Amino acid sequence: MTRVLAVANQKGGVAKTTTVASLGAAMVEAGKRVLLVDLDPQGCLTFSLGHDPDKLPVSIHEVLLGEVEPATAVVSTSEGMALLPANIDLAGAEAMLLMRAGREYALKRALAKLADDYDVVIVDCPPSLGVLTLNGLTAADSVIVPLQCETLAHRGVGQFLRTINDVQQITNADLELLGALPTLYDSRTTHSRDVLLDVADRYDLPVLAPPIPRTVRFAEATASGASVLASRKNKGAGAYRELAAALLRHWKNGKPMPTFTPEI
Repeated sequence: MTRVLAVANQKGGVAKTTTVASLGAAMVEAGKRVLLVDLDPQGCLTFSLGHDPDKLPVSIHEVLLGEVEPATAVVSTSEGMALLPANIDLAGAEAMLLMRAGREYALKRALAKLADDYDVVIVDCPPSLGVLTLNGLTAADSVIVPLQCETLAHRGVGQFLRTINDVQQITNADLELLGALPTLYDSRTTHSRDVLLDVADRYDLPVLAPPIPRTVRFAEATASGASVLASRKNKGAGAYRELAAALLRHWKNGKPMPTFTPEI
Protein backbone atom coordinates (compact mmCIF):
# COMPACT_ATOMS: atom_id res chain seq x y z
CA MET A 1 0.00 0.00 0.00
CA THR A 2 1.31 3.42 -0.93
CA ARG A 3 2.02 5.64 2.08
CA VAL A 4 1.54 9.39 1.75
CA LEU A 5 3.41 11.72 4.12
CA ALA A 6 2.71 15.46 4.25
CA VAL A 7 5.44 17.77 5.54
CA ALA A 8 3.71 20.97 6.55
CA ASN A 9 3.99 24.14 8.61
CA GLN A 10 2.40 27.49 7.80
CA LYS A 11 5.65 29.20 8.78
CA GLY A 12 8.36 29.42 6.14
CA GLY A 13 12.06 28.78 6.66
CA VAL A 14 11.63 25.71 8.85
CA ALA A 15 13.33 23.21 6.50
CA LYS A 16 10.18 21.66 5.01
CA THR A 17 11.75 21.32 1.57
CA THR A 18 15.04 20.01 2.97
CA THR A 19 13.09 17.43 4.97
CA VAL A 20 11.09 16.25 1.94
CA ALA A 21 14.15 15.90 -0.31
CA SER A 22 16.28 14.21 2.37
CA LEU A 23 13.61 11.76 3.51
CA GLY A 24 12.90 10.90 -0.11
CA ALA A 25 16.56 10.19 -0.84
CA ALA A 26 16.89 8.11 2.34
CA MET A 27 13.87 6.00 1.41
CA VAL A 28 15.24 5.41 -2.09
CA GLU A 29 18.42 4.16 -0.41
CA ALA A 30 16.18 1.78 1.56
CA GLY A 31 14.83 0.34 -1.70
CA LYS A 32 11.52 2.19 -1.86
CA ARG A 33 9.92 3.69 -4.96
CA VAL A 34 9.47 7.33 -3.98
CA LEU A 35 7.46 10.20 -5.44
CA LEU A 36 7.98 13.73 -4.13
CA VAL A 37 5.23 16.31 -4.66
CA ASP A 38 6.02 20.04 -4.78
CA LEU A 39 2.88 21.90 -3.68
CA ASP A 40 4.63 25.26 -3.22
CA PRO A 41 4.16 27.84 -6.02
CA GLN A 42 7.70 29.03 -5.29
CA GLY A 43 8.95 25.69 -6.63
CA CYS A 44 11.74 25.39 -4.05
CA LEU A 45 11.72 21.59 -4.02
CA THR A 46 11.70 21.50 -7.80
CA PHE A 47 14.68 23.86 -7.98
CA SER A 48 16.60 22.14 -5.19
CA LEU A 49 16.39 18.82 -7.06
CA GLY A 50 17.89 20.21 -10.25
CA HIS A 51 14.89 21.34 -12.30
CA ASP A 52 14.23 24.92 -13.42
CA PRO A 53 10.64 25.76 -12.44
CA ASP A 54 10.44 28.33 -15.25
CA LYS A 55 11.20 25.74 -17.94
CA LEU A 56 8.71 23.00 -17.06
CA PRO A 57 6.50 21.92 -19.99
CA VAL A 58 3.79 20.84 -17.53
CA SER A 59 3.63 20.85 -13.74
CA ILE A 60 1.37 19.93 -10.87
CA HIS A 61 -0.66 23.03 -11.77
CA GLU A 62 -2.18 21.24 -14.77
CA VAL A 63 -2.51 18.01 -12.80
CA LEU A 64 -4.60 19.56 -10.03
CA LEU A 65 -6.87 21.24 -12.57
CA GLY A 66 -7.37 17.94 -14.37
CA GLU A 67 -5.82 19.16 -17.62
CA VAL A 68 -3.17 16.40 -17.85
CA GLU A 69 -2.70 12.93 -16.40
CA PRO A 70 -0.40 12.92 -13.34
CA ALA A 71 2.16 10.62 -14.96
CA THR A 72 2.62 13.18 -17.76
CA ALA A 73 4.01 15.76 -15.33
CA VAL A 74 6.35 13.47 -13.36
CA VAL A 75 10.09 14.10 -13.83
CA SER A 76 13.13 12.18 -12.59
CA THR A 77 15.87 13.31 -10.20
CA SER A 78 19.53 12.39 -9.91
CA GLU A 79 18.98 10.42 -6.69
CA GLY A 80 16.19 8.19 -7.95
CA MET A 81 13.12 9.96 -6.61
CA ALA A 82 10.34 10.86 -9.02
CA LEU A 83 9.02 14.41 -8.72
CA LEU A 84 5.75 16.14 -9.45
CA PRO A 85 7.24 19.62 -9.96
CA ALA A 86 5.78 23.06 -9.35
CA ASN A 87 6.19 26.62 -10.56
CA ILE A 88 4.46 29.97 -10.07
CA ASP A 89 1.50 28.79 -12.17
CA LEU A 90 0.41 26.87 -9.08
CA ALA A 91 -0.64 30.14 -7.44
CA GLY A 92 -3.24 30.43 -10.19
CA ALA A 93 -4.38 26.87 -9.62
CA GLU A 94 -5.09 27.71 -5.99
CA ALA A 95 -7.43 30.51 -7.03
CA MET A 96 -9.16 28.31 -9.63
CA LEU A 97 -9.58 25.40 -7.21
CA LEU A 98 -11.39 27.65 -4.76
CA MET A 99 -14.29 27.84 -7.22
CA ARG A 100 -14.60 24.05 -7.58
CA ALA A 101 -16.59 21.56 -5.58
CA GLY A 102 -14.47 18.99 -3.76
CA ARG A 103 -11.42 21.23 -4.17
CA GLU A 104 -9.64 19.67 -1.18
CA TYR A 105 -9.54 16.27 -2.94
CA ALA A 106 -7.75 17.27 -6.17
CA LEU A 107 -4.35 15.93 -5.08
CA LYS A 108 -5.85 12.78 -3.55
CA ARG A 109 -7.56 11.99 -6.86
CA ALA A 110 -4.32 12.57 -8.79
CA LEU A 111 -2.22 10.40 -6.47
CA ALA A 112 -4.76 7.58 -6.70
CA LYS A 113 -3.81 7.27 -10.38
CA LEU A 114 -0.16 6.76 -9.40
CA ALA A 115 -0.69 4.42 -6.46
CA ASP A 116 0.65 1.33 -8.25
CA ASP A 117 3.90 3.07 -9.21
CA TYR A 118 5.22 4.19 -5.81
CA ASP A 119 5.66 2.87 -2.28
CA VAL A 120 6.01 6.28 -0.65
CA VAL A 121 4.74 9.75 -1.60
CA ILE A 122 6.08 12.78 0.30
CA VAL A 123 4.29 16.11 -0.12
CA ASP A 124 6.03 19.46 0.36
CA CYS A 125 3.20 21.76 1.47
CA PRO A 126 3.42 25.55 1.02
CA PRO A 127 3.93 27.88 4.02
CA SER A 128 0.25 28.76 4.30
CA LEU A 129 -3.08 27.33 5.38
CA GLY A 130 -4.71 27.71 1.96
CA VAL A 131 -6.36 25.19 -0.33
CA LEU A 132 -3.01 23.71 -1.46
CA THR A 133 -2.03 22.77 2.10
CA LEU A 134 -5.53 21.38 2.64
CA ASN A 135 -5.02 19.24 -0.47
CA GLY A 136 -1.75 17.91 0.95
CA LEU A 137 -3.31 17.07 4.33
CA THR A 138 -6.40 15.52 2.77
CA ALA A 139 -4.29 13.24 0.57
CA ALA A 140 -1.90 12.18 3.35
CA ASP A 141 -1.86 9.23 5.74
CA SER A 142 0.56 11.01 8.08
CA VAL A 143 1.85 14.54 8.70
CA ILE A 144 5.11 15.82 10.19
CA VAL A 145 5.51 19.43 11.32
CA PRO A 146 9.11 20.68 10.94
CA LEU A 147 9.83 23.18 13.69
CA GLN A 148 12.77 25.57 13.72
CA CYS A 149 14.42 25.61 17.15
CA GLU A 150 14.42 29.41 17.47
CA THR A 151 12.36 32.14 19.08
CA LEU A 152 8.90 32.63 17.55
CA ALA A 153 9.16 29.18 15.93
CA HIS A 154 5.95 28.11 17.58
CA ARG A 155 3.95 31.15 16.52
CA GLY A 156 1.06 29.77 14.54
CA VAL A 157 1.59 26.17 15.65
CA GLY A 158 -1.69 26.23 17.55
CA GLN A 159 -3.56 27.48 14.50
CA PHE A 160 -1.92 24.85 12.32
CA LEU A 161 -2.88 22.09 14.76
CA ARG A 162 -6.47 23.35 14.65
CA THR A 163 -6.32 23.08 10.85
CA ILE A 164 -5.13 19.47 11.14
CA ASN A 165 -8.01 18.78 13.52
CA ASP A 166 -10.46 20.31 11.03
CA VAL A 167 -9.07 18.10 8.26
CA GLN A 168 -9.43 15.04 10.49
CA GLN A 169 -13.04 16.00 11.20
CA ILE A 170 -14.08 16.90 7.64
CA THR A 171 -11.92 15.57 4.78
CA ASN A 172 -9.50 12.96 6.16
CA ALA A 173 -10.49 11.14 9.33
CA ASP A 174 -7.46 8.82 9.06
CA LEU A 175 -4.79 11.56 9.04
CA GLU A 176 -2.16 10.77 11.69
CA LEU A 177 -0.20 13.62 13.26
CA LEU A 178 3.21 12.06 13.93
CA GLY A 179 4.64 15.09 15.71
CA ALA A 180 7.00 18.04 15.43
CA LEU A 181 10.43 17.52 13.86
CA PRO A 182 13.11 19.77 15.39
CA THR A 183 15.18 21.39 12.62
CA LEU A 184 18.20 23.70 12.67
CA TYR A 185 18.90 22.22 16.11
CA ASP A 186 21.99 23.24 18.06
CA SER A 187 22.41 21.04 21.14
CA ARG A 188 25.00 23.44 22.56
CA THR A 189 22.44 26.18 23.20
CA THR A 190 19.88 26.24 26.00
CA HIS A 191 17.68 28.27 23.66
CA SER A 192 17.07 25.37 21.26
CA ARG A 193 16.21 23.09 24.16
CA ASP A 194 13.88 25.67 25.72
CA VAL A 195 11.93 26.11 22.48
CA LEU A 196 11.34 22.36 22.16
CA LEU A 197 10.31 21.96 25.79
CA ASP A 198 7.88 24.86 25.43
CA VAL A 199 6.30 23.44 22.27
CA ALA A 200 5.94 19.93 23.69
CA ASP A 201 4.35 21.28 26.87
CA ARG A 202 2.15 23.98 25.35
CA TYR A 203 0.62 21.87 22.57
CA ASP A 204 0.98 18.35 23.97
CA LEU A 205 2.78 17.54 20.73
CA PRO A 206 5.29 14.69 20.37
CA VAL A 207 8.78 15.89 19.43
CA LEU A 208 10.30 13.42 17.00
CA ALA A 209 13.82 12.02 17.17
CA PRO A 210 16.41 12.53 16.01
CA PRO A 211 16.52 16.34 15.87
CA ILE A 212 17.96 17.64 12.60
CA PRO A 213 21.19 19.51 13.37
CA ARG A 214 22.08 22.89 11.94
CA THR A 215 24.71 22.38 9.22
CA VAL A 216 25.98 24.30 6.19
CA ARG A 217 25.63 21.07 4.18
CA PHE A 218 21.94 21.75 3.60
CA ALA A 219 22.60 25.02 1.78
CA GLU A 220 25.40 23.41 -0.22
CA ALA A 221 23.12 20.54 -1.24
CA THR A 222 20.38 22.88 -2.46
CA ALA A 223 22.89 24.78 -4.59
CA SER A 224 24.09 21.54 -6.16
CA GLY A 225 20.61 20.34 -7.14
CA ALA A 226 20.55 17.31 -4.85
CA SER A 227 19.64 16.36 -1.29
CA VAL A 228 22.08 16.47 1.60
CA LEU A 229 22.40 12.68 1.34
CA ALA A 230 24.25 13.06 -1.96
CA SER A 231 27.21 14.79 -0.28
CA ARG A 232 29.84 13.12 1.85
CA LYS A 233 28.98 11.91 5.33
CA ASN A 234 27.48 14.56 7.59
CA LYS A 235 25.28 14.73 10.67
CA GLY A 236 22.27 16.04 8.78
CA ALA A 237 22.22 13.13 6.35
CA GLY A 238 22.59 10.65 9.21
CA ALA A 239 19.66 12.18 11.08
CA TYR A 240 17.38 11.99 8.05
CA ARG A 241 18.38 8.37 7.38
CA GLU A 242 17.49 7.53 10.98
CA LEU A 243 14.13 9.32 10.70
CA ALA A 244 13.33 7.58 7.39
CA ALA A 245 14.06 4.17 8.92
CA ALA A 246 11.77 4.96 11.88
CA LEU A 247 8.98 6.03 9.51
CA LEU A 248 9.25 2.83 7.49
CA ARG A 249 9.14 0.73 10.68
CA HIS A 250 6.12 2.68 11.91
CA TRP A 251 4.23 2.14 8.66
CA LYS A 252 5.16 -1.54 8.45
CA ASN A 253 4.32 -2.74 11.96
CA GLY A 254 2.90 0.23 13.87
CA LYS A 255 6.03 0.65 15.96
CA PRO A 256 5.84 4.06 17.71
CA MET A 257 7.94 6.87 16.33
CA PRO A 258 10.93 7.66 18.56
CA THR A 259 10.60 10.90 20.49
CA PHE A 260 13.18 13.39 21.67
CA THR A 261 13.45 14.99 25.10
CA PRO A 262 16.17 17.64 25.33
CA GLU A 263 18.35 17.51 28.40
CA ILE A 264 17.70 20.35 30.81
